Amino acid sequence: MKTINIISSPRNISTALMYSFAHRTDTEVVDEPFYAVYFIKTGIVHPGREEVLAHQSHKEEDVLQDLFSPHNKPVFFIKNMAHHLEVLNHFPFERCENIILIRNPKQIIASYAQVITMPVMRDIGIEYQYNLFDQLSASGQEPLVLDSGLLLENPEAVLTRLCDKLKIPFEKSMLNWPAGPKPYDGVWAPYWYANVHKSTGFEKQQTSERPLPDHLITLYNEAKKYYEKLLPFALRP
Repeated sequence: MKTINIISSPRNISTALMYSFAHRTDTEVVDEPFYAVYFIKTGIVHPGREEVLAHQSHKEEDVLQDLFSPHNKPVFFIKNMAHHLEVLNHFPFERCENIILIRNPKQIIASYAQVITMPVMRDIGIEYQYNLFDQLSASGQEPLVLDSGLLLENPEAVLTRLCDKLKIPFEKSMLNWPAGPKPYDGVWAPYWYANVHKSTGFEKQQTSERPLPDHLITLYNEAKKYYEKLLPFALRP
């Protein structure tokens, strides 16, 4: 079995990417399996917290055992958030094909602030993504880097390159999916997935151009430094 581990910043196109892989004939997907663990470890409050705690295991070890048990299809796609992985005691990156999914932090922060008004660096995920890239690269496990802006420019070309790197065939079915909720969405979908539920493919959202609140400019300037270090490694059309 090939396990693909997406390490995504929030307010990115990670859910669309999950839908894309779910439309392959050979792939099973799971949506943010450590969300409840993240809540328990941090005490943070997000919309849908109680639903998440009621539907997911609170124990890191139990989630890991489930993730790395046998699955029904030969490719297993895990959609993980960087800030969820950051609080874990251990994650077996060596057992996965790791993909760091980045996005211009200006767009992330402006979008995130619509739901969480005062995000901090851990929420954005980019510092952890950069440090993890360095750590995995130093151990010989250099992860792939995928930038949502470049992916949206030419989805077919970038996904073809990604599949080639993963040593799996590209399937045209990855480019489209039906609008609406999906059975594999997390229970938090009603709070976060409104835009992606309207989509039928990789589409740039008008909301990606929303202005950055003045009080978050300092956070953006710091996050941008890490983004600019990772961007040269991103797969291109």
